[in-house]
Amino acid sequence: MELEYKRSIISYYDNTRLDYWVLWFGRRNRSVHFGYYDSNVKSHHEALLNLNQVMANKAGISESDIILDAGCGQGESSLWLAKNYNAKINGITLVPHQIEIASKEALKRKVVGKVNFSEQDYTSTNFANGTFSVVWACESMCHAYHKAEFYREAFRLLKPGGRLICADYFRTSRKHTENHEKLLLSWLNGWSINDIDTEAEHRENAHNAGFVNFELNNITEYTKPSLRNLHYIASRLWGFGKILRIFGLRNDVNHGNHFASIRQYEALEKDLWFYGLLSMKKPEI
Repeated sequence: MELEYKRSIISYYDNTRLDYWVLWFGRRNRSVHFGYYDSNVKSHHEALLNLNQVMANKAGISESDIILDAGCGQGESSLWLAKNYNAKINGITLVPHQIEIASKEALKRKVVGKVNFSEQDYTSTNFANGTFSVVWACESMCHAYHKAEFYREAFRLLKPGGRLICADYFRTSRKHTENHEKLLLSWLNGWSINDIDTEAEHRENAHNAGFVNFELNNITEYTKPSLRNLHYIASRLWGFGKILRIFGLRNDVNHGNHFASIRQYEALEKDLWFYGLLSMKKPEI
């Protein structure tokens, strides 16, 4: 990953940690994703947990699995998997403060023997070949500067027959109009995401890495309540945010994050991207 870009990701999560704590996950749940709303979900908290369940079901997670949580954030998915499946998980992230928080939460939730967190780049880890049966990435692959590098490393790390499961953002086209491209990137760059790929680009990268059984399902309808809610909150607070910036109480990173939180839904309404659940596997032999 490009060094300056990597630093920008760390800076983004360092500067926005209070924003996420106040507006998104609070004390009960440290999931930095959009959740999954179905007929059984009655709250934002339940939606955040439900996406973990949807991903686990799709990947066929069991107690015997050894899982890499690639881009683990503050560790919520890792902790949830340890608690609900008794599986072994290694969570990795570029952001030091996330490792500290995740490790403290593991102790608090009494799953220390099942989870381990370390500061690593998921495109170039220190794990041996074939270490994991599952690579799990929840709204994290989007940050990879070159998505092909993520796929190559995931393939290396998986055992034969291992599975890759991702929930993430996907372009609807590589050839948007100039104005639409500007809108899309104003969202992505504000969240320290260089770019996102189309389904065809992901399929090509996965195939070139060696993966089979590529499947991408558009699940935007199940995330739209969260996407819409974020847009509503960010829009209502935009004027207040600008005042705080004038008085030096919000920096450029905070301001960019706030602006991007508005633009993501505008780009969605223009059909510039969709939210997808992606799965594939490494061949048995």
